[in-house]
Amino acid sequence: MRRTARLLTGTALAVAAVGLAAEAHALAGPAAATGGLEVYPVSVVPGEWAAVRTAACGADGSAAGDAGAVGSGAFPLAPEAGEGATTGRFEVPPSAQPGTYEIVATCAGSGLRVTGDLVVTLTPAREQVHPRGSVKTGVGGALGPDPVQTAAGVTALAVAAAGGTWLLHRRARGDGI
Repeated sequence: MRRTARLLTGTALAVAAVGLAAEAHALAGPAAATGGLEVYPVSVVPGEWAAVRTAACGADGSAAGDAGAVGSGAFPLAPEAGEGATTGRFEVPPSAQPGTYEIVATCAGSGLRVTGDLVVTLTPAREQVHPRGSVKTGVGGALGPDPVQTAAGVTALAVAAAGGTWLLHRRARGDGI
């Protein structure tokens, strides 16, 4: 019985692995990128300019950019002098909604397609305030600011787990409780 179960489990895992590999290959396709599209700044507010850069098109390659997801439309990418990369710029429209948008560049010579993400926020990154401290929810709990209470709670849990394991072991041997 166990041998059959192991055989079936092994076969199922092998089929799943082959299926995942085939799906990844199909998603990559012939136009998949070996390098990505760098978008900077990563986070912008509506109305600001964003730039993209990629080395996937080669030193002398140009590309066509598409920022239609954010509402900017098409833009050109041109080779940088002496850098071996292709760059371009586009303006994020003032009507852009907050969110993450995919920016695409397609290399002119090879048709290679590279993508990168642009995050649109309502607050500029330099003005964003990140929360600090703890949140008073009223729920309580063992993990408080006092390390002695935390250690006592962890010790109590460890003793309970060890006792339960010991009782289950005795029961399995037939010693009773």
